Amino acid sequence: MKGPLFYSKILLFGEYGIIQDSKGLSIPYNFYNGALKSDGNTSSEAIKSNANLKRFITYLENLQLEQPELVTFDLATLNQDVAAGMYFDSSIPQGYGVGSSGALVAAIYDKYAQNKITVLENLTREKLLQLKTIFGQMENFFHGKSSGLDPLNSYLSIPILINSKDNIEATGIPNQILDGKGAVFLLDSGIIGETAPMVSIFMENLKDKGFRSMLKNQFVKYTDACVENFLGGDMKSLFENTKQLSKVVLNNFKPMIPEQFHTIWQNGIETNDYYLKLCGSGGGGYILGFTQDLEKAKASLKDYKLEVVYQF
Repeated sequence: MKGPLFYSKILLFGEYGIIQDSKGLSIPYNFYNGALKSDGNTSSEAIKSNANLKRFITYLENLQLEQPELVTFDLATLNQDVAAGMYFDSSIPQGYGVGSSGALVAAIYDKYAQNKITVLENLTREKLLQLKTIFGQMENFFHGKSSGLDPLNSYLSIPILINSKDNIEATGIPNQILDGKGAVFLLDSGIIGETAPMVSIFMENLKDKGFRSMLKNQFVKYTDACVENFLGGDMKSLFENTKQLSKVVLNNFKPMIPEQFHTIWQNGIETNDYYLKLCGSGGGGYILGFTQDLEKAKASLKDYKLEVVYQF
């Protein structure tokens, strides 16, 4: 048995901000994907994934007991399949901020949820929010406090615009220009990032009045502007606002940026060759970059591996 593929995602804008009701924009990233498989594979990865699924089932059994009105699963079949060695075969790197647990959650919901909301339905705002709530509760198993956005993106495989916590919609993004000079890219930090500790640092910082004020007056302001610029195709303003956002992150989210990247982060702001921002919760994994001139950015960052996500 091999289930359908579920893709990774990239939150272009809105990391941390969406916890504080900023706008956000999440896009599927088809370079990585995962699928449920039962094929007798006895590799250490398959065995580890299978053991993880067993723990996840226990969590889902409790979730169903506590909130039967939210979601129910065909637990008998799920238990049977996992007992027979089913695992999640995934190329999505864990701890890289591209939604590895989200794809797994989407795959389990797709195959085992009862009365599931399908991709083919007319996806009203209510249905999107309901899915996001279900996915948030499911994904809490992996990192404590999930917004549900990663699995939602993986499940639907379409760009999602977050206007606020209770207002999300499917959206279109401007078409790529494949030989365009401008680009969004991923920079591999070579470090595995853990979501939970990073979110804890952020929640702790929120207790500080100055930090809250910076979030509202700078971080959320520039994040919202970037989302509007990107969707509206106003690339000139997008780069102005991304530069400001990159500065705010460097000045206020230092623990989320691996130390060896502080200098190249600053360098991008000073030279205007590229601007960096967090991809997911930070602490390692990928760093997201925006550039008006891809060749220039590649030359400046020649010691690093760049993966181009989107060109314009």
